Parts: sequence; structure tokens; C-alpha cells
Amino acid sequence: MSPEEFQHIAATIPRQPGIYRYYDAGSQILYVGKAKHLRKRVGSYFNKTLTSYKTHELVSRIARIEFTIVNSEQDAFLLENSLIKEYQPRFNINLKDDKTYPFIVIKNEPFPRVFLTRKKINDGSEYLGPYTSVKKVRDLLEFTRQTIPLRTCSLNLTPNNISKGKFKVCLEYHLGNCKGPCEALQTEEDYRNNILQLKNLLKGNLTAVIRHFREEMKTLVQALAFEKAALLKKKIEFLENYQSRSVVANVKAGNLDVFSILREKDTAYVNYLMVRNGAIIQTQTNKVESHLDETIEEILGFSIARLRTTFNSDAREIVVPFAIDYPEPGVIVTYPKSGDKKKLLELSEKNARHFIDEIKDKERLRLNIKDPENFRLLEGLRTDLQLPGLPLHIECFDNSNFQGSYPVSAMVCFINAEPHKKHYRHFNVKTVEGINDFATMKEVVSRRYKRLLEENEPLPQLVIIDGGKGQLSAAIEAMKELDATGKTTLVGLAKNEEEIFFAGDKESLKLSYNSESLKLIRRIRNEVHRFGINFHRKQRNRGTFKNELENIPGIGKNTADILLKEFRSVKNVSEKTLEELAAMIGKAKAILIYNHFRN
Repeated sequence: MSPEEFQHIAATIPRQPGIYRYYDAGSQILYVGKAKHLRKRVGSYFNKTLTSYKTHELVSRIARIEFTIVNSEQDAFLLENSLIKEYQPRFNINLKDDKTYPFIVIKNEPFPRVFLTRKKINDGSEYLGPYTSVKKVRDLLEFTRQTIPLRTCSLNLTPNNISKGKFKVCLEYHLGNCKGPCEALQTEEDYRNNILQLKNLLKGNLTAVIRHFREEMKTLVQALAFEKAALLKKKIEFLENYQSRSVVANVKAGNLDVFSILREKDTAYVNYLMVRNGAIIQTQTNKVESHLDETIEEILGFSIARLRTTFNSDAREIVVPFAIDYPEPGVIVTYPKSGDKKKLLELSEKNARHFIDEIKDKERLRLNIKDPENFRLLEGLRTDLQLPGLPLHIECFDNSNFQGSYPVSAMVCFINAEPHKKHYRHFNVKTVEGINDFATMKEVVSRRYKRLLEENEPLPQLVIIDGGKGQLSAAIEAMKELDATGKTTLVGLAKNEEEIFFAGDKESLKLSYNSESLKLIRRIRNEVHRFGINFHRKQRNRGTFKNELENIPGIGKNTADILLKEFRSVKNVSEKTLEELAAMIGKAKAILIYNHFRN
């Protein structure tokens, strides 16, 4: 939709708070957004100069705009989240979370069973969770069974079945893990009380459970049931020991949701700590992809809403690292500068950083990069050069000559930031006459990648051309002729300033002199220099080269060496006057050389 087309419908958009939805020509929903003032917000997409390619792409696809008016900004916030969750529009923030989380279910039945499940069935049962880890759920259930006696069997314990004496107690009863409701040895009221303690336990409210057990223990002591009282005392000690080992911020902290965010390019990582009764009972880190250059505050606000919904959070206070617009009714937003809440925030950030490091380690192992330091170097190079992928395979070209003569070229190959000498190549120039750096570079680049393409070998992710814009343009021209444009990234490295040039860019990229990325590039460049110079020296020692002067009839190697030693290059020799040449090698030979270059 163009700005002109939008002007025709702008007057129909209300000035109230609400939700707007963008659709493409195929009626697919592209984007859902909220606004305090719908007309201003929607109009901003068409009035301002769009600096972001992604936003420009979204606007170009809009064919239809729909909106829903709501009563308040809070209503708009809630509706936006529900619509994004339902439709998952292409250009909205994408919370990468496709897991099915486990729940603990309390079945809707007499003497309810308690067990792990991934499926929520609408049968009146109560579901606690979800939880981030199956192992955590199993550990929790095992922990509760050691402290709260609940049945684990699947018997149909209806009052009628129990009264008829259909069942007998099992080993769990004799071990003290069940009170025997199957033989009416436990009342439903007592069992419901155990379920209540289970819920307190799962919510991290250990204090309430310990208090209940203490009261029960006193009752048993008064009834002289000392063995049962001793068993309860062991359970109380077990709970107190567990409480001391659990991650406790501050028992007075109450119920909090703590969120932190770390961002790397278009991807953010949001960590969530669920704090209940001062203890961290759950933690979750999610990867979040941004599609419209949203601010970090917008990404965090969206993620908080989704995570609180996913984990059924009822906390009335959330702790975040900076101020955000979060209009959920009844929720206080805190961004602490010190104290226990600040420590919780730092712990959340530590968890997010660990999650990122874990992802990178898995990626490193998948790519078979053994050295973590090399992986870090390549990650930095990808970021600094804004490459589409990790530059695992890098090749670098350099031309070499001696006093303007004897041109050769060399190429080195680095795999996983280490030299891979098996793939080093040197080139004797075949099609270029005289010294022409640009034509030489075009020839060797063309020869190298023509062969790779013919053999169906993968191209490197990064090609470094040791030279300025001219050499880079020659290399790009070679890739165009091979129809390989876009299959790799080519950059030029200026020899003096160590500036990096990209195809089509007017300005160069200047990395910090001490940056790790520049050090790696410098190392690769030095290696290609070493390899090229060594090859050049071998060729000269072998007498392989014949420069242009030696090809002139009547001029031998000694005469050519005298001239090159004095004038430094064939080009300089060609520009000298007859008298200057005669002073060095005599008039007869000077005439031969002078006439050769003038003709």
C-alpha cells in the first residue's frame, strides 16, 4: 500500500485506543499491533521515511487494514497478545518456543491421583504448571511422595467400591507412603488436606507445609502415637533441609516474576525466573526473533506477556532491568538498582548468558570446531563484517611480482580460523601480458572458482582480496562471469590503511586496530604474502620467469637484470629516453629496447 492509497482511508481510522491488523493481497495476516491512538500509529507507517528494509517490506505488502476499538490501553495490550498467539503473523516478534511443557495433574475423582502429563483434558481435573523440565517434575513428585502420603494406584475408589471391600492395601501402605483409602483407612477430608499441602509444596510454600506437620505431630504426641510422630519429625527435617538447599532470594520477597534480556543482532534471549515465597521454583530462557527492528523494550514487554500466560503466573510484581511499557492491570513493574531484587536480576542475566553460551557450544560442536577461541573469533568476524553466516571457510588472494616483472598469484585457505595448507594454491599468470594487477586478479579468481563450480565443490563463505577497490572489482567481475554472484562474500583489504571494502560501498569499513577480527584478517593476509613470496622466489631461482625485456630480440638476461636493478620495473624502463638507456647498456641495445616500446 502506497502513502497515496493510505490517504484515501486515513480518515476512516478512529482516534481511539485499539488493535490494528495488516493483511496482504491473499488475506494473510501480516502484522498485529496495539495503539493508544490508532490513526496516529497506523499513519506513522506511511508518513515517515522508512529507514528499515523490513518495515519497508511490510508496508509494500499491505493490501488491507482492519482495526478493533477497545476501551483502554490495557485491553489493547491483552487483545494484541491473544491475537499474536493465535495467528502468529509473519512480521510480529516471534517467541521461539515450540515445546510441549509437562504438567502435574490432580485428577477429578475420589481420592485424586497425582501424576505427570503433557496433555490437558477438559475433564474437571486440576493442572499445576506448566514446568520447564520433565526431570524437574519427576523430582518434584518424588520429593512430595517422601513427605505427603498419596496413593499411586489406579483403582476406582468410589464410595460404593470401598464399602463393598473390593480392594486390599498394597505395599505402599506398609511402607508408610499411603494411608490406605482403598480400605477406608483414610477419610476423603484427610486426603483433601494432603492435596492442599501438595499444592503448597509445589508452589514453594514450604513454611505452610512444615507448620501443618508440626501441628499434626503435636496431636500425635498428645495421643501417645510416638512412632508416627517420629516419622513426621523426619519429614519436617527433610523439608527444612530441602528449604535450606533451595535457591532463596529472601523469604520476605514473596511472589515475583523476574525477567532479563540479552540481544545479539536480530535475536534476543529472555530469561524468566518464577519466584514464589522467596524461592526460585522455575526458570526458563527463550529465544526471540525480531522482524521489524523493534526496540529492546518492546521485545521484553511482548515476551513477558507471553511467558506469564504460558506459565499461568499470578504474581502481581515483575522485576525488569529497565523501564518498560507494561499495562497489565494490577501488576507493578520494578527495575531495582540494588538489594535482593537486583541480585535476582543479575542471576537471571547470568542464566540468559549461560543459555547463549550453550547454544554456541552446540553450534561449535556441530560445525566440528574444536577450539572455542576460534569459534569466538569467527563469531566476532561474522558480526563485524555483517556476514550472513559463520565464515568457516575463508580464502585470500594476493598478486606478487619482482620489480614490476614476473607476476604470479597465490591463494591461502583457512578452515575454522586455522590454515588449511592442503588447499593452498599458487598461479602462474597465463592470459595477462605485462604487469596488470586488476586483470591478473580477475584471471586467478576466475580459474579458482570455475574449477570449484565444475567439481561441485562448496565455495568459501568469505573471500578476501588483498588490494583496493580495483582488485575487488576485478574479482567481482570474474564471479559475475561465472554466474556465482551472491554465492559468497567478497571483500577487499587495502594494503596501507587496512580498510575493508565491500562491493558497491562508497565508504570503507575501518575496524579497531586491536580488534580480534582485524587480527585474524591480518594473519590471513600475512600468510598469503608469505606463501606468494616463497613461490615467487622459487620460480626466480629456477629461472622459470622471462620478463618482457628478455623477449626483445637481442636482449639477454644480464642486460635485463642491469636495467631492472637500476630502474626497478619494466614500466619505468619503457618510459626512459634513448640517452638514459644508452648510458646503462650502450647505444645499440638501447635502440632495440627504445624501438620495442615505442612500436
